[in-house]
Amino acid sequence: MECTPVMDLPEVRPGDDIAELVADRASLEPGDVLTVASTIVSKAEGRTADFADYPVSGRAREIAERLEAVTGEKKDPRFAQAILDESSEVLIEAPFLLTETRFGHICPNAGIDQSNVPDHDLLLLPKKPSESAERIRAGLEKRGLEDVAVIVTDTCGRPFRHGQRGVAIGWAGMSASRDWRGELDRDGHELGVTVQSVVDELASAANLVTGEGAGGTPAVVVRDWKFGDLEGSDELFRAVEDDLVRDALRNWRFDK
Repeated sequence: MECTPVMDLPEVRPGDDIAELVADRASLEPGDVLTVASTIVSKAEGRTADFADYPVSGRAREIAERLEAVTGEKKDPRFAQAILDESSEVLIEAPFLLTETRFGHICPNAGIDQSNVPDHDLLLLPKKPSESAERIRAGLEKRGLEDVAVIVTDTCGRPFRHGQRGVAIGWAGMSASRDWRGELDRDGHELGVTVQSVVDELASAANLVTGEGAGGTPAVVVRDWKFGDLEGSDELFRAVEDDLVRDALRNWRFDK
C-alpha cells in the first residue's frame, strides 16, 4: 500500500471545487482512496464563523465560568455557545467539553478549530461529511476519474492514550468497516467479534504523510489497498443504546 500526499494545493476558499483541485495535481486510478482533511472541506463549504455570530445563552456562560474555575484559564462564552450550537449532546462539561456533533462524531469542542482559519475566528466541521465525500467523489467522476473512494478525515484524541491520530468522519464509495466474524484464525477458531474500521485505519495511515501545522498537506492518495472478499458495513458511530461509555459519562461529574 502506498500513501502519497497531493502536493501544491492552494489555500482553499468558499466555493472551491476540491475534486478539481485534486484532479489537477494528482494521478488517480480506479481503486484508489482519496483522503481529504475536513479543514479544506469546511473551507470550501463556507463553514467559517466569528464569535460575533453567537449570542451567548445562560448555559454557555455557566459552562465558560465553570471551565475558568477548573482550569484557571480565561474562557470565551461565545466559544462555548458555538460548541453548543454544533452539538446534539454534551457528554462532559469539565475539565473540557466533550460533545457529540449533529452527524454522530464524539470529540472535544464539537471539532471546532481556531487555527488554520484566516480572516475568521472559527472553523466548523462539515455539516454532513459523508455527503461532502459523495460530492467530491461525484466531482472526480465528472472528470473521468471513476471508482475512487473518498474519506473526509479529522484528527482526534483517544481515551486511555496520549496523542492524536487521524479518524474518518465521512466517506463515500466504500464501506466504513469490514466484518471478519465467521472467518477462521490461524488455529482454525472462528472469529466472533472482529469488525475492522477500515476508514479510520486508512485515515490514520494517511495522516502519517499529511503532517500537521504549517507544513501539512490536506489530501492523500492511498493506492494498492484492497477491501477483500468480506462483508462491509457503514456502521461507524456506535448506537446510543449500545454505548456503555457514553452512558457512564452521562452520570459522571468532574471533581478537581
